[in-house]
Amino acid sequence: MSVSSPSVAVVGVTGAVGQEFLRVLEQRQFPFSRLRMLASKRSAGRTVTFKGTDYTVEELTEDSFKGIDLALFSAGGSISKKFAPIASEAGATVVDNSSAFRMAEGVPLVVPEVNPEAVEGIEPGRGGIIANPNCSTIIMLVPVTPLHRRAGVKRMIVSTYQAASGAGAAAMAELEQQTRQVLAGEPPTCDIFPIQYAFNLFSHNSEVGPEGYNTEEMKMVHETHKIWNQPEGRRTAIAATCIRVPVMRAHAESISLEFESPLAEDEARQVLAGAPGVSLIDDRQANRFPTPLDATGNDDVYVGRIRNDISLDGTGRGLNIFVCGDQIRKGAALNAVQIAELLL
Repeated sequence: MSVSSPSVAVVGVTGAVGQEFLRVLEQRQFPFSRLRMLASKRSAGRTVTFKGTDYTVEELTEDSFKGIDLALFSAGGSISKKFAPIASEAGATVVDNSSAFRMAEGVPLVVPEVNPEAVEGIEPGRGGIIANPNCSTIIMLVPVTPLHRRAGVKRMIVSTYQAASGAGAAAMAELEQQTRQVLAGEPPTCDIFPIQYAFNLFSHNSEVGPEGYNTEEMKMVHETHKIWNQPEGRRTAIAATCIRVPVMRAHAESISLEFESPLAEDEARQVLAGAPGVSLIDDRQANRFPTPLDATGNDDVYVGRIRNDISLDGTGRGLNIFVCGDQIRKGAALNAVQIAELLL
């Protein structure tokens, strides 16, 4: 084994993100010397096919990481809290997709297009935990960071339009079921969410804090400050409103930016056109801008509606953009694999 060809474990391999891990690893021809498929006891014994080879899913236990150099986790926060430190102690370098370690001191929180320097000195096989940010944070920061580097984002207001897939396969199935029920004039089944999802939208289903913001919204605030390495007293002012919409896959975000320095929309468009991980769909004449379907299954974050903020007319310091990104792919699996690639 060499660092350039690590032994890899995929934790939570039978879930939606775990399956996307495998697709991304294959498509990007990620090098590995050995691959171990791990999941719950309930899924153990199932067969998973990867690159033409059948693998038997093994039960995740405390002994699962012997000889593993790199562990990709997507099995939920409670599993990560228990098993990621065990994997690290066994020598596996962990890239964790849950929220368990994102704000932990000393744990890098990484978007490869934004802060790749955060993983300098970390190598597979030497332990350690690296956190994958929240999907909404990733989708926001891939296009916003190059603008921030050019003009300094002083204030950011973001509204998200989040797909059912962000709440898991059961939420997607319920949205499909409800759509059929409502169209047939039947009462909708509401098992995953307490209110009707089909033909409706509602505030994100995470816990609302005393200040009135839910957990998803505050993740976008705190994670941005950490990823941008902003100390207290010099942090960008950020406020988010996160909404569930009846879309199967890929999140959309409306982002309003106020800058420290003037930034014309034409210059912003040039910056975004050259930014890694960004694709433009910005045709005013045809009224053609990004949609969740554009982003579904694709790596890039799509950006459009690039326009001066008329509420700051005359200053040249305001810009509004609209973005769409596949939260299972770039918002989860792809970002984690890109982090792993940085370690090789």
